[in-house]
Amino acid sequence: MNEADSERIAGDYEARGFNKAKSVKEADEIVINTCSVRQSAEDRVIGLLYNLSLKHKSQENRPKIILTGCMFHYGLKKLRKMLPTVDEFLLASEVGFNSPKVRQGPPPAQAASQRLTQSGSAPDPMAGKHAWVPISSGCNSFCAYCIVPLSRGREKSRPMAEIMKEVKDLVRHGYQSITLLGQNVNSYGLEKIGIGLRKNLDSKRQIPAPQSQYRPFKGKPPFVKLLEALCEIKNLKKIDFMTSNPWDFYPELIDCIAGHPQIDRLLHLPVQSGDNQVLKRMNRGYTREQYRALIKKIREKIPQAEFGTDIIVGFPGETKEQFQNTVDLCQKVGFRIAYVAKYSPRPGTFSAKWYKDNIPYREKKRRWEVLDRLINKKNRH
Repeated sequence: MNEADSERIAGDYEARGFNKAKSVKEADEIVINTCSVRQSAEDRVIGLLYNLSLKHKSQENRPKIILTGCMFHYGLKKLRKMLPTVDEFLLASEVGFNSPKVRQGPPPAQAASQRLTQSGSAPDPMAGKHAWVPISSGCNSFCAYCIVPLSRGREKSRPMAEIMKEVKDLVRHGYQSITLLGQNVNSYGLEKIGIGLRKNLDSKRQIPAPQSQYRPFKGKPPFVKLLEALCEIKNLKKIDFMTSNPWDFYPELIDCIAGHPQIDRLLHLPVQSGDNQVLKRMNRGYTREQYRALIKKIREKIPQAEFGTDIIVGFPGETKEQFQNTVDLCQKVGFRIAYVAKYSPRPGTFSAKWYKDNIPYREKKRRWEVLDRLINKKNRH
C-alpha cells in the first residue's frame, strides 16, 4: 500500500511539472513516505531525517522535506515537535487519483525493449507487466495492535468504475498482472451499505461468529462483483489481492476464485495467532477452529490453493504454550510463506494502552526464528 501511495504521489508531482531527481543532492523536494507497522520502521524515518539535516546544515539550497504516510497516527501537533526538520506534512489521502501514477520501473513495452537490447535475445514476457491497484484505504476492523484506523482513517472504497478504468488503461499500456490492495479487500464496498465495521475491543466482548455467516446485503458481495468484472478484461492474465481478513471471506468469494483461473491461487490470509485467547485479546473476530474450517472450505473448492499469512509473535501475555498453539496451527495448515513480526506496541492502539509488553525481546526473536524455520526457510529449500 505504501508503494502504491508513493506511485500516486509521484504522479501528482509529475502533473505539476516536477521531474524525478537523480539523487538526493539534486532534489528540490524530498517526500518521505512513512510506515508505522513496527517501531523499527519509525526509527529508520527519524534516522533518515537526522542524516538529511547533517547534509543540509545550511539553509541555502536546502531541499524542502515533506512527510507523509502512516506516522500521522501521532497527530500533527506531536509530529511537528517530534520532527522539527520536516517542512510540510502531507496526508496521503489528500493526493487524489486524478493524475496518472508513476509506476515503479519502465512500462512493459519499454522494459521488454530494454531487455532485448541488453541481452540480444527475445524479450522477457514478464518484464514490467505488474501494477499495484488500491481499491480502498483505511480500515474498520480495529485489531488491538494495529495503528491503521488511526493513521489512515476509516475504510473508504474507491468507486468501481474508477478502478475498472485504471485497470483497462493499464492493460492498454501492456500490463498483464495486477494486485488489488486494501487493508481488508474482502470488505470492499461494505462501508457504503453500513456494514464492515467492528467495534473496538472491550473486556466483556466475546469473539463473534465470522461475519461471513451474516447476509446484510442482497446478492453478491461488492468485492466479488469487482473481481468478476475485472476477470472479463481481455489480456489481463493475472489478478492477485491482499490483504484478506478471515472475518469476512464470504462463500461467494471462494466460488469466484474457483471459477476464474486468472485469480492467483496463492491467497494471503493473515491468522496472526493460533491461540484463541491471544486472538481474543487481539480482537481478530474468529477462533483457530473457524480459521481452519475456512482453509478447509477453500481447499475443497480450490485444490490448488496455497496460503500466505501474517503472524505476530510475543503479543502481550502470550505464553509459551499459546505460542506452541500457533506452531501447531502452522503445521496443520502448511503455509507457503509467512510474514512474521515481533510485537511492537504502537502508541494509540488498544494493546499499547491496556496490555503490558511483557515478552522479552530475546524470547520474541526465538519465537520468530521457530516460525521462520518452520515456514519460510523450509519452503525456500
